Amino acid sequence: MAAGGKTLAQNFIHLGLGATAMPQPPFDGMEWYAGYGARHGDDGPEGRLVSMYTFDADWDSWEVHPSGAEVVLCTEGTMTLTQEFPDGHREQVTITAGEYAINPPGVWHTADVSGQATAVFITAGEGTEHRSRSDFPTD
Repeated sequence: MAAGGKTLAQNFIHLGLGATAMPQPPFDGMEWYAGYGARHGDDGPEGRLVSMYTFDADWDSWEVHPSGAEVVLCTEGTMTLTQEFPDGHREQVTITAGEYAINPPGVWHTADVSGQATAVFITAGEGTEHRSRSDFPTD
């Protein structure tokens, strides 16, 4: 890595208005998102967060992004996204390294991983909500 380079897994990127790209402070847990909203909320639904996560277990929650689509690009391993559409029907899409899926706006989604999986997310995060997976199981 070049001197001064950052890793996407630790320093996410905000894609903002005017085709800007701004590195973010190190990710330190779910409370980080409140600070992100304060820093970039003025970009509204056009702002995008680019992040990368590695998972070694199924997600324990569902999430929804009402303001825009989310791109999920698998870079390693295999993950299965379960999407719950506003009419209540569910669909599953399995992606492996190099493949992507799109979570449409307003579609609740969760993921199961096979062993370990890494993915890059490009998210329209404004208004994101979460709900416990135990309250809305995928089975």
